[in-house]
This record gives sequence, structure tokens and C-alpha cells, in this order.
Amino acid sequence: MKSQDRGILSHHDLNKPGHKLVYTLMIIVIMVMVCTMIYPILMTFFNALKSNVEVNSFPPRFLPSEWHWDNFRKGWDFIDLPLFLRNTLLIFGGNMLVTVVVLGLAAFSISRLNVPHAKTIHFMFIVTLFIPPTTYLIPNFINLKDLNLLNSFFAFWLPAGANAFYLLLLKNFFDEIHAEMFEAARIDGASEIKCFLRIAIPLSVPVISTLAIFVFSTAWNDWFWPSLVMHSDDKYPLATAIYKYIINARRLDLNIKFAILFMVMVPPIAVFLTFQRFIMRGLHLGGVKG
Repeated sequence: MKSQDRGILSHHDLNKPGHKLVYTLMIIVIMVMVCTMIYPILMTFFNALKSNVEVNSFPPRFLPSEWHWDNFRKGWDFIDLPLFLRNTLLIFGGNMLVTVVVLGLAAFSISRLNVPHAKTIHFMFIVTLFIPPTTYLIPNFINLKDLNLLNSFFAFWLPAGANAFYLLLLKNFFDEIHAEMFEAARIDGASEIKCFLRIAIPLSVPVISTLAIFVFSTAWNDWFWPSLVMHSDDKYPLATAIYKYIINARRLDLNIKFAILFMVMVPPIAVFLTFQRFIMRGLHLGGVKG
């Protein structure tokens, strides 16, 4: 017989009236949650295909009466999306490089080297996770201003090297690597930096892939911090440009706004659908070990 994975409830327990009722309610709640999450995406897509008159009509219609596919072309011509996409990818690439090099070396040192007071340092990083991010926006801004790094991509890359959550995620992964592998490499004459580059990094592809998703999501969605540190229009990332030139635009038709917003929605959705298994694995890696 083909073996089957047993769920929380057996088939016999599931057929009980009380369990059936609870199970049905759970399914209904899940379906309601799914609908509330999918509805904004579908509404944006269908509004992008309507005429401007139909978007502003009342009562509103969910499906368009006529499909205006040229709205996407008009939205593409209204704003220089490739420029702002390039800026977003530059921020993502720099943040990812800093995360792997700086935080990776720091996590490897705490995990595999005899660093004095390593437990105290580890505890201090954990404590910073309880500090609200809004409390150090002003100190970060002042530090970058004193370093003359405002209006440059270093205003994103430099703070990326101080992410405590990513550091702890890397450290937890390095802790799971067998110490015998590093000891054998040291016996063969490998330095600590070679152990990091030739053993730790190749074995850390799963956690690095997970961090790439997190870093990409942050770079794609963040608009407030770039609006503070960037003063040139041609250096805005995509989210900041959308907020300034689309959301706040008064003379832009609503259907064109929805077309641009939907085009911006598609890449992160595609990334999530493609790499969702890494996201689930990252949530597992980020859990507290027993």
C-alpha cells in the first residue's frame, strides 16, 4: 500500500460532527482571508483596464465594460520605470553584497572563532531587535550627513551592514555546520578567511537565498528612508518614485495610475511565487532553537 502522511486529525476523528464543524469554519476563515488578499490585486488589474470615466463612476463595477490594454503603454510612457528599477536593483545588489561580506564575516567570527565575550556580543545583537526601527532613523540620518553620504547609494549600503536579524540568521546557520569540516581545513593549512570563503559560503546557499528574498523585498517596498536620504530625482528607487510621481499626481488619470501600480506589483509577486520555498525555509532557519 502507498503510505500517506497523517494529518493533525485522523480520518475517523475528522468524520465526527464537532470536528467537521470546526474544520468547515477553518476553511471558511481561510477562504475569506485569501479573498481579502487577492481582491486588491484584482481590483488594481481591472481598474487598469477601464476607461477613466468608468473608474470614477458610481456605483463602481468590478469588471471593465471595455478592455483598454493601451493603458499599460501610457503608464509606461508616463514615468521612467527602467531608471527607477535600475536604482532599486543597485540598492538591492549593494545591500546583498554588504550582507554577505560584512554580516557573514561577523556571524562566522562569533560562531566559529574564539572571539572574547562572544556570548555577550551575541546577546547585545539580540537586544537590538527589541528597539523600534523608528528610534534610530534620526541618528542614522545625522551620521550619514556627517559622512557626506547623503544622496548616494552608500546611504543604503552602509546601514545594511548593521542588520542584527540577518546576522543572527547567518550565525544560526553557521552553528549547524559540522565543526570537523573547519578543523580538517585548518589542519590542511587553510586560513580562517579560506574556511569562510570555501566552506561556509558554499554551504550557506540556502540561507543566502533566503536573505536575498528579504533584502529584495525591503529594497522594493521601502519608500520613506529613500525620500529622506535621496535628493535627486534620478536616484530615487521605484517605491519612492511611485509615491512622489504617481500617488501624489493630481492631473494623472486614475486608470493610468492603476496601470502603473499593477506593473509595479508584478515583479515581487513573481519573485515570491518562484522562491516561496526559500521563504518558508528562511522562516524555519530564523526560528529559535530548542
